[in-house]
Amino acid sequence: MKLYPINAGNFKLDGGAMFGVVPKSLWQRTNPADNNNMIDIAARCLLIEDGNRLILVDTGMGDKQSDKFYGYYFLWGDDTIDKSLAMHGFYRDDITDVFMTHLHFDHCGGSIQWNKDKTGYEPAFKNANFWSNEAHWKWATEPNRREKASFLKENILPMEESGHLKFTALPENKILKNSKLGFDIFYADGHTDKQMVPMINYNGKTICFMADLLPTAGHLPLPFVMGYDTRPLLTLDEKELFLNMAADNNFYLFLEHDAHNEIITVKHTEKGVRLNETFSCNDIFN
Repeated sequence: MKLYPINAGNFKLDGGAMFGVVPKSLWQRTNPADNNNMIDIAARCLLIEDGNRLILVDTGMGDKQSDKFYGYYFLWGDDTIDKSLAMHGFYRDDITDVFMTHLHFDHCGGSIQWNKDKTGYEPAFKNANFWSNEAHWKWATEPNRREKASFLKENILPMEESGHLKFTALPENKILKNSKLGFDIFYADGHTDKQMVPMINYNGKTICFMADLLPTAGHLPLPFVMGYDTRPLLTLDEKELFLNMAADNNFYLFLEHDAHNEIITVKHTEKGVRLNETFSCNDIFN
């Protein structure tokens, strides 16, 4: 097995929204804001090369939305999925599976693109299966009013229409062992219903793709919960459970949204689970 970071592009989000009820005087120590109160956010995806399978975990925002839409997110940098894949010798048509932690636009928008004459939409990875789970699919295609703006039909429905949509099983508890993708999956319901966190066995290490369960290293304290989460009290419990497991077992936490910290480990302290070490992807994957 080989792992590769795939940078799908960077953007900015409101720091207050990213940290919920936590005062700016606290969160700006780890995530400094600009004059508009916006903080740096990454869309750091992960490519898993495992035998004949090439699995891409999440795909970023994509590029099919309007200029007005992207204007809300202050895109920065020049990273794209295509550039990142090419850096490692791959192309879109090589991807066999696209695994989506959840279907919010900044995690799955790159899975679907305009067709050639811009009359409709098509998969951006024409040879890939698209993986979600049945409970989250229903949640996303019949959205509540709070999340409706994050579940964009043009990002989601074309997957099913392509005939390439697949569902993982749902666990009896929180962790699905030995999923069809070859890795374990932790299911979390606080941010959105049945978000999936891949837990990948790699060279004797457990690499966890944290998605929105832990967006940045600055979110390690339990009360530091995003305003976007639909069930923040449940996020508290899920973070506590997962971070205790991570500290007990020395998991390596791959941070999708942290623009400045790629992989971290955590440890138990008197204040709870806190940052232990910080690594680049090159440190761990090479």
